[in-house]
Amino acid sequence: MNEPWQQQLRGLLTDPVELAERFNLDPQVLKAVTERYPLRISKAVLDLIETPGDPIWRQFIPDPRELEATGLVDPLGEEDLSPVPSVVHRYPDRALFLVSGSCASYCRFCTRKRRVGCAGSAPSFRELRAGIDYIAATPQIRDVLFSGGDPLLLPDAVLGDLLDRVHQIPHVEILRIGSRVPLTLPQRITPALCTLLKRFSPLYLNTHFNHPRELTDEALAVCNLLADHGIVLGNQTVLLKGVNDDPEVIRELFFKLLKMRVRPYYLHQMDLVRGGEHFRTPLNCGLNIMAELRGKVTGMACPQFVVDLPGGKGKVPLLRDALSQNKQKTYIRSAADEIIDYPDCV
Repeated sequence: MNEPWQQQLRGLLTDPVELAERFNLDPQVLKAVTERYPLRISKAVLDLIETPGDPIWRQFIPDPRELEATGLVDPLGEEDLSPVPSVVHRYPDRALFLVSGSCASYCRFCTRKRRVGCAGSAPSFRELRAGIDYIAATPQIRDVLFSGGDPLLLPDAVLGDLLDRVHQIPHVEILRIGSRVPLTLPQRITPALCTLLKRFSPLYLNTHFNHPRELTDEALAVCNLLADHGIVLGNQTVLLKGVNDDPEVIRELFFKLLKMRVRPYYLHQMDLVRGGEHFRTPLNCGLNIMAELRGKVTGMACPQFVVDLPGGKGKVPLLRDALSQNKQKTYIRSAADEIIDYPDCV
């Protein structure tokens, strides 16, 4: 028997014509975008949209600028770092395990726009087993991050089986899950799911909230439920033009997250993903926001501001003094002490 959250999944908005009718948009423009990058929006997200162009709208409503041929199809070089289709192994001691191909709502700035929600994106049983076998055969991996898509869209039985198989690998010491369902499908966070996750302690769950309006009463309730079951919660925020590129918005977001027992973990410079150029801010925007935070909120509400370098070179924390600029480019010194050329998107 389907649970209420699974019934909610069947009611997600996926038809561009329906979306056009709801907001008086041109359906042909929407269709052109959604034929390339799928549309999926949950009721929880739709209910948060107040006006066209507001911070929630910008994150989830298709935009014709997504079809511009700028940016990188695979900005983080994940395809080249995948020893098997369901694993990305970028850092020596940790691996990304891609267990799902879909989300409850599709973010228009997603770094995996090339695959999430697209035909064939869901990993097969064979690919999942190959991923587990690879992790088991690679003893330097101590930390596994379940990602996708959204891992929490898997049924409890399937998710529990995958977690259990990886948890039993002797050299795997930490499990993590990345999920946006506390916002997009809060009904998914059930007492049964929390009891299941508690079995795999230490287990960390990184949420994804980008704007204070996303911190709804429902999101608060499910984060409390997770925390009460011993799940350690963090949050990764993406810096987005027209959404949260304002120090006051970020300060309110991070402080309220901390009150919800969700520790701000990263503020991300948006990846160089194709179809997302209209979201990206200059690097100085994030640096200025971080400077505004310091001394005005507790250090626990000040995450690292990071850029995930193209080509799989990894995340680099950014500080104002670490950058030298000219009129065209900004240069970043990577963890390997290598000078990386990176566009400033002014």
